[in-house]
Order: sequence, then structure tokens, then C-alpha cells
Amino acid sequence: MKSFQSCVGTRKKNKVARFAASVVATLAIAAPASLAIAGTTNYASATPIKITTAKEITLASVQLSPAKPNITQLQTNQTQYQTAGIDPFVLIPILVVGGLVIFVPLFFGGLVVIGEREVGIVVRKFTLSGRGLPAGRLIALNGEAGLQADTLAPGWHWGYWPWQYSVRKESVVVVPQGEIALIVAADGESNPPERILGKIVDCDNYQDARKFLINGGEKGRQMGFLTAGTYRINTALFKVIMASNATAHGMTPEQLRVYSLASDKVGIVTTLDGVPISAGELAGPIIEGHDNFQNGQKFINGGGRRGLQEQTLLSGSWNLNPWFVQVEQVPMTEIPIGYVGVVISFVGKAHQDVSGAAFTHGNLVNPGHKGVWVEPLYPGKHPINSRIMKMELVPTTNIVLNWSDRTERHSYDAQLASLTVRSRDGFAFDLEVAQIIHVGALDAPKVISRVGAMQNLVDHVLE
Repeated sequence: MKSFQSCVGTRKKNKVARFAASVVATLAIAAPASLAIAGTTNYASATPIKITTAKEITLASVQLSPAKPNITQLQTNQTQYQTAGIDPFVLIPILVVGGLVIFVPLFFGGLVVIGEREVGIVVRKFTLSGRGLPAGRLIALNGEAGLQADTLAPGWHWGYWPWQYSVRKESVVVVPQGEIALIVAADGESNPPERILGKIVDCDNYQDARKFLINGGEKGRQMGFLTAGTYRINTALFKVIMASNATAHGMTPEQLRVYSLASDKVGIVTTLDGVPISAGELAGPIIEGHDNFQNGQKFINGGGRRGLQEQTLLSGSWNLNPWFVQVEQVPMTEIPIGYVGVVISFVGKAHQDVSGAAFTHGNLVNPGHKGVWVEPLYPGKHPINSRIMKMELVPTTNIVLNWSDRTERHSYDAQLASLTVRSRDGFAFDLEVAQIIHVGALDAPKVISRVGAMQNLVDHVLE
């Protein structure tokens, strides 16, 4: 047992001796560098300093191992070690002071720090007056307890003590290029019974919740929407629906992308909000100033009707609210060479005949009115609303009609057969007849106004 204790004591002495030797070696190596920095310019007259090598350090440690270290020498070495390093006890006051510097402003100063890509949603836990929110309200405007309308912008904000306020940090809303974002308001005025979507009010693209509520913003789905960009939205009041979360709200990502219309298509528009269509009308009239249904509020303010619209959309990209507008793409109406198109409109202004007194077998109207348009459409592609208009093609070349077994490509004479005649002697024989007719371009509307279609001209008149 004694031998074991003596062995342990010898090991401790060896460790102390090796530690002392390493300190001596460190000081010996560092001495020339310090002398080189603090010395004068006369380096030649300086006394040479012997540098202890690693081998000598090892021999010194071996020689010092059996010797009993001097207490004064150990204290000197410990002092030199503390001077070269950092005393752990010095860090304690630094940590305490640093903690106080951080904790005191946060707790007693009510400091809240909002990042540059964040928005602070404030909840007031209580008020000294005990004032609560008005009935039917969710967002506080006058400092009542509850969710606050005003948000915190990036920066340092004081006075939001944790025992009175709770601040939730939300990321800014980023709408990618080529997409739109729809808005649902949780608070505001109630929608009128005849309206489906909340009206657009001045609220900086829904970034100012206070303005939205003060200016009469309505709760529920909004007519307005967000285009591509970055927005600081109070998510306690507004729910933002984008392509990334569309499926969670019963929509498809395609509905929240910018609507694209092909170059050879025409868009048939149906609006889902507005005044009902008048009795006897098929589609809503054209409303000016709503930028092709991209500004739904101007459409509503101008008296726009819900349902099928007379106005169409042409090729391009459009920011359309899918809660307000639905678009059906149909091919453009093509009029081939050798034909003109006569338009028969079922909507438009009141019927007003412009055919003149000489034409007594029908009525013609100017474009934009109900009836047969007096001006035909010439060869090419035309954006005709096929839901409210009808196009009759009239050939302007010579038309050959055969009363025989032969049929021309136009097929107008498909129902014509050879004529059966009888001679004076009572014999019957077939007589084949051919006739050429021609309709001028400006006369085509008169033909359609009188007989309705070219086939009717052959079947009811010439036959």
C-alpha cells in the first residue's frame, strides 16, 4: 500500500516537474521575440541569448523528476502561467455584466427587435382601464386588449413589456413573378347581400390594417389581390392564399398564376360579382375603365353585371382574380378568302334600322346594335364572341348550282335534282340545268337579313 502511494506521489511530482520545464521552455522561446520587439536599433551590441532546445528540455524534465520541487519556484511558475493565459475567474464578471446588458433592456425596457424580412404581430394582454373590443370586432384600433391593427416594422422597438404584450414575428409575404395572391379578411364591415367579394379600399395593398378597417373594408374574400412583390401583411387580419398553399384552401395552383391567352384564341368572360343582368338580356354590357377586368372595383362601380359579358379578352397576360372572373378560351372566327362574314348580334344597343327605305325585306343595324350588322367582315381572323353573336359566311365568288346528279364543293346544290319534264306527246325525261349566281360583299348583309342564310336562298328561293 505504501509503495502504491509512493508511486502515485512520484507521478504527481513528475507531472509538476514536466509542467515547470514546459513553462521554462516557453519563456525561453518567447524571450528572443520580446527582446527583438523591445530592443534598440543596435542589434550587434546586444548580448546573445541561449535558446534551450527540445532535447535539453527533455533532459531537464528527466533530471528534475526525482528532485523535490521548491514551493517558491512552483508559485513563480503558476504566476507566469496565469500571466500568459486567461484566468477563468475573470470571465465570471464579464458574463454577469453581459447578461445584465441583454436581460435588463429586454425585460424592463420592453425591447423587441424585428428583422429586415419580418413583421411583428402585436397582442396586448390587458389594459389598465379594462376596456375590451367592441362587439363583432377582432382587431383592436384604440389600444384595447387583443390583436392590434398596427404591426412592428424592422428595427428596435421599446415599451413592449413581456407581461403586457406578446409579439409574434412573421415572415414577409413574397409573391413570386407570374403569380398573384388572394386575400381573405377576418375583420371589417359585413358585405351587402347583393355582393360576393369585399370592396377595394385604400390600405396600401392590405399592408395597413388600420386604414383597411377605418376606410370601411369588408370581411371575407376580397376583390383586390396582390401581384408579384414583397409585402408586410398583418396575418392576424388577412389570410394570404398563394399557389404554394392553394390546395389547402380548395383551389389549384393554376388559378393563382397570371392568366395567359393564346394569340389565336379569344377569351369569353363570365363575371361572378356585380348587378344581376336585366331581364331579356343575354350578357352584360361593355363597361369602360376597368382595364380588361383586372380592376374589379371599377367594373362594379361602373354598373357591371354578373354573368356572361359582351366584352372579350384578347391574347396576352392578365392579372385576374379567379373569385371574380372566369375565362373560356375559344378559337377566333376565321373567314376564308372568297367569303365575307355577316354578323348577327343577339346583344347590344337597341335595334335601329339603317337599311333605308329602298330595302323593304329586312332590317340592318350598325355594329354594336342588336340585329344584322350592315357592315360585313372580310377575310381573316376576328375575335367574335361566339356566345352572343352568330357568323354567316357568304361566298363572294360565282356560285354554280346544278340541278343534276353532280354536286359542287360548296354543297349548296346537294338537295337539287334534275328536272323532270314531259313532252307534248306525254313522254317524261330528265332535264339537267346549271345556274350561276353571285352575291356582292356589300349585298351579303341584305341577303342574310332577308333569307337568313345562303342555304335558305337556294332551298326556298331558287328551288
